[in-house]
Amino acid sequence: MSAGRWLLRAASLAAALGLWQLLTSLDVDLWLRFEQFPTVGEVASAFADRATTAEYWQDLGFSLRRITIGFLLAAILGVATGTAVARSRWAADLLGPLIEVVRPVPAIALVPVAILLLPTNEQGIVFITFAAAFFPVVVSTRHAVRALSPVWEEAVLTMGGGRLRVLVSVVLPGALPGIFGGLSVGVGVSWICVISAEMISGEYGVGYRTWQAYTVVDYPAVFVGMVTIGALGWLTSTAVELLGRRATSWLPRPAGAGRVTRRTVTPAPAKEPVA
Repeated sequence: MSAGRWLLRAASLAAALGLWQLLTSLDVDLWLRFEQFPTVGEVASAFADRATTAEYWQDLGFSLRRITIGFLLAAILGVATGTAVARSRWAADLLGPLIEVVRPVPAIALVPVAILLLPTNEQGIVFITFAAAFFPVVVSTRHAVRALSPVWEEAVLTMGGGRLRVLVSVVLPGALPGIFGGLSVGVGVSWICVISAEMISGEYGVGYRTWQAYTVVDYPAVFVGMVTIGALGWLTSTAVELLGRRATSWLPRPAGAGRVTRRTVTPAPAKEPVA
């Protein structure tokens, strides 16, 4: 990425913070009420205080652990399920209806189910995180696998390859862009749901601490939690995208903003018409 783009992104963030500081410091009350909002300086001061405590890093560790376990389970099982549904009529008939019925249910609505089924709140929060990421991964994988051209599979089968070779050499590599698209969406949804689950049934974590600050009307601490959640979500989503770019490095990439690399393609010789 060019220095100009980095500068533009930094300027956008600085402008948003400047507008926030201006509206809150002037106690603007024009339909939107900013007089009770903490200023940027107050949030920064609260963040500096919180970041020096062991409690803050302990909460950070709990949330990251829950996200890591739930998301990795969702990634593995989601890719396997999506591939099976796309490739097997038996799997599509057995699992497809169940997925389509459960998929529209918000993951946070499964909190009572997790409380009833699982022995501890910790396992329940991980389950909610898993459920949040699982369905985006399943759907994106299913669509990516079904969109593959059958030409490559037929070529492998013609050369003596079996179903396993088709899966490893054709299906999974070809579906990787769609799979990582689902993973990127899934990790963002996981953060939304893990924070909500921590607020409802957690004992530690960024979401639990943010809700606790709200109950005692400590609004700067609430915004510290929001900033932390946003930063963690951005870092994990960026990590997934970078991993996806590395895994799909064989794909053609744009040479620059608005420019696509040009490749010389030799036209195939014209075929003689069949008499």
